[in-house]
Amino acid sequence: MKDLARVAISIDKRLMARFDKAMEEKGCTNRSEAIRDLMREALVEREWESGEEVVGTITLVYNHHTRELSDTLNDLQHHFYHSIISNLHVHLDEHNCLEVMVVRGPSSDVRKIADRMIGTRGVVHGKLTMATTGKGLH
Repeated sequence: MKDLARVAISIDKRLMARFDKAMEEKGCTNRSEAIRDLMREALVEREWESGEEVVGTITLVYNHHTRELSDTLNDLQHHFYHSIISNLHVHLDEHNCLEVMVVRGPSSDVRKIADRMIGTRGVVHGKLTMATTGKGLH
C-alpha cells in the first residue's frame, strides 16, 4: 500500500452519477479502478501522439470477390512485413472476410499502414485500434 497515492477530487453530482452508472454497466467493481483505466487510456493516447513505438490492431472487413483486392492487401502486408507481426483471417460468409493484423512500430508508421489498408478500394470497413507496449503503465 505504500506505493499508492490517495487523491481527493470534487466532481459534479450529476456527472458522478452518470459515471457510476457507466461503470456499473461495464462491470467495474470500484471507482478507483475505473479512474486508473481512464488514466491509462490517456497515457496510451499520449504515447501514440509522441511517436514512440506502439502496438495496435488493424481490422478490415471486405468482400473477397472484389477484383484484385486480396492480392492488393497481400502485397501491402508483404511491403510492411517489418511492422505486421501477426494476422488473422476469418471467412464471415461466402463473400465477406474479416482480417485483423497486429502491428508494431513508430506510431507514424502504424498509422500510415492502417491508412493504406483501410483506404484500399473494396475495403468496406476498417479500424485502427491503438494499444500500448505497456512500458511505463505500471
